[in-house]
Amino acid sequence: MSELSFEQMLDESFKTIHNGEVVEGTVIDVKPEEIILNIGYKADGIITKNEYSNDPSIDLTTVVSVGDTMSVKVLKVNDGEGQVLLTYKRLAAEKGNERLREAYENKEVLKATVTQILGGGLCATVEEARVFIPASLVSDSYEKDLSKYEGQEIEFVISEFNPRRNRVIGDRRQLLVAERAERQRELFEKLQIGDTVEGTVKNVTDFGAFIDLGGVDGLLHISEMSWGRVENPKKVFQVGDTLKVLVKDIHDTKIALSLKFPETNPWAHASEDFAVGSVIQGKVARMTDFGAFVELAPGVDALLHVSQISRAHVEKPSDVLTIGQEITAKIVDLNEAEKKISLSMKALEPEAEAAPAETEESVEE
Repeated sequence: MSELSFEQMLDESFKTIHNGEVVEGTVIDVKPEEIILNIGYKADGIITKNEYSNDPSIDLTTVVSVGDTMSVKVLKVNDGEGQVLLTYKRLAAEKGNERLREAYENKEVLKATVTQILGGGLCATVEEARVFIPASLVSDSYEKDLSKYEGQEIEFVISEFNPRRNRVIGDRRQLLVAERAERQRELFEKLQIGDTVEGTVKNVTDFGAFIDLGGVDGLLHISEMSWGRVENPKKVFQVGDTLKVLVKDIHDTKIALSLKFPETNPWAHASEDFAVGSVIQGKVARMTDFGAFVELAPGVDALLHVSQISRAHVEKPSDVLTIGQEITAKIVDLNEAEKKISLSMKALEPEAEAAPAETEESVEE
């Protein structure tokens, strides 16, 4: 039997490895750009930064220390320089894909950090396996700017899993929709007509404002914004404003809101505030051919008939009055049931003095 050379005996003392094999190694040196491991082979193994992580800014000395043990995968037994090229991230990604497969099959909710913002959505990493969340599945409402999600930890489910085609799709939207539905259910169970609730202005239109009551939107119509007149809701409210509103009506999933609280109703004490015979000041709000409507308080308009403007003849109100003009008038009639008040400026004018009677003088013939 021929004796083995020293080199042959040394080679046989090391294990054999193959491309694609998973091996254990011990870190014997680490630099910012590479890790060197003893894998029990005749040559050391090397993991480059690109094969450790997808993060280009990572410094390997901050995540790995000499003496650490690692499970790695062999990429090349000989990289051309007698060293073994290893990968950590690909093995981790394989394990991550297995984790994603289980989550997909079990409809499990995953939590991960957004690692990249793309034009069409977000990328999150689960154990080095990448998940793509399309923009349409990021939120339950349209979001033009996704940059706010960068670095955020978000929850999602896997809605499509096909790693061979590199299609692992995450869905955050369905979680938000389900959460919103639950909040709606809870809110509708306790919400009653007449309740006062707090909400946040979500959107303002020409006809009203939509108020988020905590998962449910209610409509504050322009006619319910004030006891007085509101010409343009956008000049009164801004998105983000917090309001206390009155639940006026609930119909299925639609909620009508109001800021016209009963205790602030200007007609509540009309008999005292607008008693017949009182002299009051008001502002001309609008005019017609038959008279002018004068605002006495927000939500309280009174009619000043053209015949009551002056003792002198007035053809039409606009001949002597202007919109916004402050006037003083006397309340001559109050109908609380119909919310009607009649005014008179004429009643405050002094009566014209009667012309002196002519005296007959005797004329001597």
